[in-house]
Amino acid sequence: MFVERAFSEAANEVLIEERLQGPELSLLAFCDDKMAVPMVPAGDHKRAFDGDQGPNTGGMGAYAPSVEVDQTLVDQLMEQVIQPAVRGMAITGTPYKGVLYAGLMLTQDGPKVLEFNCRFGDPETQVILPLLEGDLLEIMLACAAGELQDQMIRWRDGACATVVMATPGYPGPYTKFLPISGIETITDPEIIVFQAGTVEQDDRLLTSGGRVLAVSGLGENLETAVERAYAGVQQIHFEGAHYRTDIGRPIAEETGHE
Repeated sequence: MFVERAFSEAANEVLIEERLQGPELSLLAFCDDKMAVPMVPAGDHKRAFDGDQGPNTGGMGAYAPSVEVDQTLVDQLMEQVIQPAVRGMAITGTPYKGVLYAGLMLTQDGPKVLEFNCRFGDPETQVILPLLEGDLLEIMLACAAGELQDQMIRWRDGACATVVMATPGYPGPYTKFLPISGIETITDPEIIVFQAGTVEQDDRLLTSGGRVLAVSGLGENLETAVERAYAGVQQIHFEGAHYRTDIGRPIAEETGHE
């Protein structure tokens, strides 16, 4: 930052903040201007390499529901984080309608808010929405109209995991326009391939960004969901494809969530 000026003028001033340690949690909620209804809590893997090593990225994978979080904690986070934000915006005359996404860290001193986003999260959405059994359009229209109701939002049992396939070099400089093959061979309805950094040229699918694909697997538990996600990854090919091999796995092993 200082010597190579990676962030240009933004590094002229530095703010020293408290270091927080603990697992990260993403809690998203559907909001109208009066209330908020939580989605399934999700865990995110930010670091580029296995074992949470390497540089931070936009997210190399995720899983839901987060096995570090029970309903009691979700209720606490809604009461202490999400609902106060919704009420506060209404009080100031700027009511919020849509998806409110809180990035949190579960520290020894309790949950800490890292950030708010006014959108779905990536790659959390790729594990949350496959578990949604309610009608997404109905829910979003209800948010816009200020008519959101708890019963509109239903979730299927089980779990979902997603593995991000990135181009070699990401999150640093990377090569574009590498041919992608194999997506068409995936026929398992419990495996979903979300395209992100892709482009179609001359009837060929090519890479066009750092994070290229998110391959999601559904299952009756986290272990099965992870296995399906990686089964999908193994069927897809592009030169130098980079992905973590431990998405969701240490979590399942540590908790016995099998």
